[in-house]
Amino acid sequence: MRILELVSDWKWTGPAEPMLVGMQALRAAGHRVDLICPEPPAEANRSLWKEASIRGLDPIRPIEAGRGAILRGDRRRVGRLRGWLESDASASSAGDASYDVVHCWHTRDHVLAARALRLGRPLSGPRGSTRLVRFLSSTDRIAAWPWNRWLFGPACDGLVFVSESALRVHRPLRGDRPMVAMPGAVDLSRLTVRKPREEVRAELGVSEGALLIGVVARMQAHRRFDLLLEALARLVQDRPEVHLVLIGRGTHEDRVVRRPAEALGIAANVVFAGYRVDDYADVLAAMDVFTFLVPGSDGTCRALLQAAALGLPLVGSSRGAIPEIIRDGETGIVVDEDAEALSAAWSNLAGDAERRRRLGEAARRDAQTRFRPEAFASALDAFHRDVIDSGQS
Repeated sequence: MRILELVSDWKWTGPAEPMLVGMQALRAAGHRVDLICPEPPAEANRSLWKEASIRGLDPIRPIEAGRGAILRGDRRRVGRLRGWLESDASASSAGDASYDVVHCWHTRDHVLAARALRLGRPLSGPRGSTRLVRFLSSTDRIAAWPWNRWLFGPACDGLVFVSESALRVHRPLRGDRPMVAMPGAVDLSRLTVRKPREEVRAELGVSEGALLIGVVARMQAHRRFDLLLEALARLVQDRPEVHLVLIGRGTHEDRVVRRPAEALGIAANVVFAGYRVDDYADVLAAMDVFTFLVPGSDGTCRALLQAAALGLPLVGSSRGAIPEIIRDGETGIVVDEDAEALSAAWSNLAGDAERRRRLGEAARRDAQTRFRPEAFASALDAFHRDVIDSGQS
């Protein structure tokens, strides 16, 4: 199968890594998968283009970056994209074959692709007309406005959700058009732990006897840091050895975390690990418990999948895909968004090392089965074929 991944954002955003993991797995399964995305600005440290190139997934062409569904000059951009698709068809060994699927990840590239595929005569791949598939990372409810009914209806041949709950909510929006829910994937080869746990803890300034609750999230108010801090304040009254380790960064760090922690008298129990790249797996693996309350821009909750793959017991809320990732009572604990409930779950795990070990091992086994890139690629391939077959009936 021939697949084009089309992305309009140059940034290394939440959905970017799941896409690259899927690309690698699809290529390993024998499919041709190409990437078109924007080149990053010169001052960028990390970008989709650079990360794709590092993984041997070099983009075949650059597309202009842009925010917003429709921008001035889009007629020219749509025409250029159409020309690329047509030139790919003429240059292919099949002579008249373009891509089977154009796969989009953002509203901007979705709109550009929908317009390009409907410009002029239908484009055909080896298995029939080129189909447009959208991966919808967000689990938020889509408003049933006329624009959305078009975008996620006739302008989308297939729609991929990250949770069964999101699929059920949006079934009326799609009607009988193809859609599927599938969990994300975690690249186990990029989660190599190199540093001993003791060394990481020393770098973080905590003793080996401390119990560490890890959180990976940008420091933004909507990620419920207020709840995390309130639950911690309750817990440390009885368990002063517990520390909350925050892995990530954010421009609102002082307002969202530091000042509230000081006001609650728990500043000494909050550890700022910062944004990690090379030693990310080392820091994450040094935690005793992992907590994830609110999905960010990546609805697959990549950090939660990574924590599971590293064998950490999980604690999470009922938002988005979280309760479908955590098997409540088996790989972790699903809690209400309530400080008392969260504190109780943490307290339960803090006082029971054997349960932490049991849940963590179950989480590791579950991740190795459900969240393997090969499983993600297989599910995506099956859906692509369903979308193509439905268009031919």
